[in-house]
Amino acid sequence: MTPTVYGKESLAGISLGSATRLTLSDGPLQLGWKHSGMTADFIAEVMALPYSRSRKDYTQAHHDIGYLSNELIENAVKFRQPGEILIEAGIFDGAFLIRVKNTIDGVTSSRFQQLLHRLQSKDPGELLLEQIETNAISATSGSGLGLLTLLSDYDAKMAWAFEENNDQRIILTTTAAVAMPPSSNL
Repeated sequence: MTPTVYGKESLAGISLGSATRLTLSDGPLQLGWKHSGMTADFIAEVMALPYSRSRKDYTQAHHDIGYLSNELIENAVKFRQPGEILIEAGIFDGAFLIRVKNTIDGVTSSRFQQLLHRLQSKDPGELLLEQIETNAISATSGSGLGLLTLLSDYDAKMAWAFEENNDQRIILTTTAAVAMPPSSNL
Protein backbone atom coordinates (compact mmCIF):
# COMPACT_ATOMS: atom_id res chain seq x y z
CA MET A 1 0.00 0.00 0.00
CA THR A 2 1.23 3.51 -0.85
CA PRO A 3 2.02 5.62 2.22
CA THR A 4 0.00 8.72 3.02
CA VAL A 5 2.42 11.67 3.06
CA TYR A 6 2.00 15.08 4.70
CA GLY A 7 4.32 18.04 4.49
CA LYS A 8 7.12 18.40 1.98
CA GLU A 9 6.66 15.24 -0.10
CA SER A 10 10.06 15.54 -1.80
CA LEU A 11 11.73 15.00 1.61
CA ALA A 12 9.93 11.70 2.13
CA GLY A 13 11.53 10.26 -0.99
CA ILE A 14 15.12 11.42 -0.40
CA SER A 15 17.61 8.59 -0.14
CA LEU A 16 19.77 8.81 2.95
CA GLY A 17 22.11 6.09 1.70
CA SER A 18 25.26 7.64 3.17
CA ALA A 19 23.62 8.67 6.44
CA THR A 20 24.66 7.64 9.92
CA ARG A 21 22.21 5.03 11.21
CA LEU A 22 21.26 4.34 14.81
CA THR A 23 18.69 1.90 16.11
CA LEU A 24 17.10 2.30 19.53
CA SER A 25 15.81 -1.02 20.80
CA ASP A 26 13.74 -1.98 23.79
CA GLY A 27 15.71 -3.88 26.35
CA PRO A 28 16.24 -4.14 30.07
CA LEU A 29 16.67 -0.34 30.35
CA GLN A 30 13.30 0.43 28.70
CA LEU A 31 13.44 3.29 26.23
CA GLY A 32 12.63 6.59 27.86
CA TRP A 33 12.96 10.32 27.36
CA LYS A 34 16.49 10.34 28.77
CA HIS A 35 17.52 8.22 25.78
CA SER A 36 16.12 10.90 23.46
CA GLY A 37 18.37 13.57 24.91
CA MET A 38 21.48 11.38 24.98
CA THR A 39 20.93 10.21 21.41
CA ALA A 40 20.23 13.75 20.16
CA ASP A 41 23.38 15.03 21.90
CA PHE A 42 25.44 12.28 20.24
CA ILE A 43 23.99 13.09 16.80
CA ALA A 44 24.63 16.82 17.33
CA GLU A 45 28.25 16.19 18.39
CA VAL A 46 28.97 14.02 15.35
CA MET A 47 27.10 16.09 12.76
CA ALA A 48 28.38 19.49 13.96
CA LEU A 49 32.06 18.47 13.74
CA PRO A 50 32.53 19.84 10.18
CA TYR A 51 31.61 23.29 11.53
CA SER A 52 34.17 23.27 14.36
CA ARG A 53 36.55 25.74 12.63
CA SER A 54 34.15 28.52 13.54
CA ARG A 55 32.88 28.57 17.13
CA LYS A 56 29.78 30.51 16.05
CA ASP A 57 28.93 28.08 13.22
CA TYR A 58 29.65 25.05 15.40
CA THR A 59 27.46 26.37 18.22
CA GLN A 60 24.60 27.14 15.81
CA ALA A 61 24.87 23.79 13.99
CA HIS A 62 25.13 21.84 17.26
CA HIS A 63 22.11 23.63 18.73
CA ASP A 64 19.88 23.26 15.65
CA ILE A 65 20.83 19.61 15.07
CA GLY A 66 20.38 18.79 18.74
CA TYR A 67 16.98 20.48 19.03
CA LEU A 68 15.60 18.94 15.85
CA SER A 69 16.93 15.48 16.70
CA ASN A 70 15.65 15.60 20.27
CA GLU A 71 12.13 16.63 19.23
CA LEU A 72 11.81 13.87 16.63
CA ILE A 73 13.36 11.13 18.78
CA GLU A 74 11.38 12.20 21.86
CA ASN A 75 8.11 12.02 19.91
CA ALA A 76 9.06 8.59 18.52
CA VAL A 77 9.80 7.30 22.03
CA LYS A 78 6.69 8.90 23.53
CA PHE A 79 4.12 7.75 20.96
CA ARG A 80 5.56 4.47 19.67
CA GLN A 81 4.38 0.93 19.90
CA PRO A 82 6.90 -1.60 21.26
CA GLY A 83 9.75 -2.16 18.85
CA GLU A 84 12.76 -0.46 17.36
CA ILE A 85 13.21 3.15 16.39
CA LEU A 86 15.43 3.66 13.35
CA ILE A 87 17.26 6.99 13.09
CA GLU A 88 19.17 8.12 10.00
CA ALA A 89 21.01 11.44 9.93
CA GLY A 90 23.47 13.31 7.77
CA ILE A 91 24.51 16.61 6.21
CA PHE A 92 23.33 16.87 2.61
CA ASP A 93 23.53 19.92 0.32
CA GLY A 94 23.96 22.42 3.16
CA ALA A 95 21.21 20.98 5.33
CA PHE A 96 21.02 18.56 8.22
CA LEU A 97 18.54 15.79 7.42
CA ILE A 98 17.14 13.33 9.91
CA ARG A 99 14.69 10.50 9.39
CA VAL A 100 13.04 8.70 12.30
CA LYS A 101 11.00 5.56 11.73
CA ASN A 102 8.83 3.87 14.36
CA THR A 103 5.47 2.15 14.69
CA ILE A 104 2.37 3.73 16.19
CA ASP A 105 -1.18 2.51 16.78
CA GLY A 106 -4.23 3.55 14.77
CA VAL A 107 -5.56 6.00 17.38
CA THR A 108 -2.23 7.85 17.58
CA SER A 109 -2.04 7.88 13.78
CA SER A 110 -5.52 9.43 13.50
CA ARG A 111 -4.81 12.12 16.08
CA PHE A 112 -1.48 13.02 14.50
CA GLN A 113 -2.94 13.17 11.00
CA GLN A 114 -5.64 15.55 12.29
CA LEU A 115 -2.88 17.79 13.69
CA LEU A 116 -1.06 17.68 10.35
CA HIS A 117 -4.26 18.67 8.49
CA ARG A 118 -4.53 21.64 10.86
CA LEU A 119 -0.88 22.53 10.20
CA GLN A 120 -1.53 22.67 6.47
CA SER A 121 -4.40 25.11 6.95
CA LYS A 122 -2.57 27.81 8.93
CA ASP A 123 0.79 29.47 9.34
CA PRO A 124 2.94 27.54 11.88
CA GLY A 125 3.78 30.82 13.67
CA GLU A 126 0.09 31.57 14.22
CA LEU A 127 -0.54 28.02 15.42
CA LEU A 128 2.42 28.27 17.80
CA LEU A 129 1.02 31.43 19.39
CA GLU A 130 -2.45 29.88 19.63
CA GLN A 131 -1.02 26.78 21.30
CA ILE A 132 1.02 28.81 23.78
CA GLU A 133 -2.16 30.71 24.72
CA THR A 134 -4.13 27.46 25.01
CA ASN A 135 -1.46 25.93 27.24
CA ALA A 136 -1.46 29.02 29.46
CA ILE A 137 -5.16 28.62 30.28
CA SER A 138 -5.34 24.83 30.19
CA ALA A 139 -3.64 22.08 32.15
CA THR A 140 -3.41 19.74 29.15
CA SER A 141 -0.15 18.68 27.55
CA GLY A 142 0.83 16.86 24.36
CA SER A 143 0.27 20.09 22.52
CA GLY A 144 2.72 19.82 19.65
CA LEU A 145 4.69 22.87 20.78
CA GLY A 146 8.00 21.26 19.81
CA LEU A 147 6.80 20.51 16.30
CA LEU A 148 5.33 23.99 15.89
CA THR A 149 8.57 25.55 17.17
CA LEU A 150 10.58 23.57 14.61
CA LEU A 151 8.37 24.75 11.78
CA SER A 152 8.05 28.35 12.94
CA ASP A 153 11.32 29.29 14.62
CA TYR A 154 13.78 26.89 12.96
CA ASP A 155 12.22 26.96 9.49
CA ALA A 156 12.44 23.16 9.43
CA LYS A 157 11.16 21.41 6.33
CA MET A 158 9.29 18.26 7.30
CA ALA A 159 7.48 15.26 5.87
CA TRP A 160 5.52 12.50 7.54
CA ALA A 161 4.70 9.20 5.85
CA PHE A 162 2.08 6.87 7.33
CA GLU A 163 2.17 3.31 6.04
CA GLU A 164 -0.25 0.64 7.17
CA ASN A 165 1.29 -2.58 8.45
CA ASN A 166 -0.31 -6.02 8.47
CA ASP A 167 -0.55 -6.15 12.28
CA GLN A 168 -2.83 -3.08 12.77
CA ARG A 169 0.16 -0.87 13.47
CA ILE A 170 1.19 2.10 11.36
CA ILE A 171 4.78 2.72 10.33
CA LEU A 172 5.45 6.43 10.79
CA THR A 173 8.46 7.87 9.02
CA THR A 174 9.29 11.46 9.89
CA THR A 175 11.88 13.25 7.77
CA ALA A 176 13.10 16.74 8.61
CA ALA A 177 15.70 19.15 7.29
CA VAL A 178 17.15 22.34 8.69
CA ALA A 179 19.66 24.64 6.99
CA MET A 180 23.23 24.61 8.25
CA PRO A 181 25.72 27.50 8.30
CA PRO A 182 27.20 28.28 4.87
CA SER A 183 29.87 25.81 3.80
CA SER A 184 32.35 28.63 3.01
CA ASN A 185 33.25 28.59 6.71
CA LEU A 186 34.24 24.91 6.64
